[in-house]
Amino acid sequence: MTSEKPLAILGGAALLATVGTAAGAHVWARHIEINLFEIRALDLHVLPYGTQPIRVLHMSDAHLLPEQTKKREFLRSLASLEPDLVVNTGDNVASEGAIDAIARDIAPLLERPGVVALGSNDKYAAGKRNIFRYLLRDPRPKNFRDGVQNEPLEVERLVEKLTAGAWSNVSNARALLELPGCDIEVVGVDDPHLEHDEFPPVDPACAARTTRPSFKIGVTHAPYKRVLDQFVDDGCDLIFAGHTHGGQLALPYFGAIVTNCDLHRSQAKGLSFHRGVPLHVSGGIGASPFYNMRFANRPEVTLLTLKPRLT
Repeated sequence: MTSEKPLAILGGAALLATVGTAAGAHVWARHIEINLFEIRALDLHVLPYGTQPIRVLHMSDAHLLPEQTKKREFLRSLASLEPDLVVNTGDNVASEGAIDAIARDIAPLLERPGVVALGSNDKYAAGKRNIFRYLLRDPRPKNFRDGVQNEPLEVERLVEKLTAGAWSNVSNARALLELPGCDIEVVGVDDPHLEHDEFPPVDPACAARTTRPSFKIGVTHAPYKRVLDQFVDDGCDLIFAGHTHGGQLALPYFGAIVTNCDLHRSQAKGLSFHRGVPLHVSGGIGASPFYNMRFANRPEVTLLTLKPRLT
């Protein structure tokens, strides 16, 4: 008869190994990878033929708290990239006190041409929620349109800080950016995750001049398909979005588990296409302070070099 003692020992060892692995993964995700910031680089041949390249810094989802010193150091370092254009796709702060902090940390970037489209956490402080809701088809609670009843933030003050220099707020608005050699038309929406988006009507004042090459971009916080469709129908050549955190917790060789919207998980971050139009989703710089961890999905910004089309 086989002794049960060796089996019990093996079972106990397996349990301890599993617990140890889980604990190690938690420590890595919460205390190490969450601060392993990286700058991705991407070249895209999307500009009109004959125009000069444009370097675009896409930043998103900082979810900043004033005491997050490593994240703030990373934000301050971004000025050294000297982009021609900054695209900020929202969720900049996680508390009222972070408004002044992020304005100071990215002050040099605010003097460069840029646009911002607001996210829900630019309007409401972060709050606790059931993490398992993210596995649902629609993870939003019933009262999501009211910011999940979280503490309202001074969004007007945040917008004032971010647009005090050369940035434009394109939440449900359009803008025209006159860069060397090319006009960039921008169309943006307020956060679709809260259903605050109202696609802006055509504005002749924001139309590119016929005497110069032009290019149109769409900017949104959350990349819901209905909004992406509107950008495509409006004639956008490139779309920027954030919100997904790249899935935040990913699985090696599998990728993101969820996107927190109706976008497919294979499009959780980086470059993909929607109806033939390039879509760049930022994996984001931070995470909610209540779920401040990342696994197999480092925090990031992307420096895109837009180049003329080859044909």
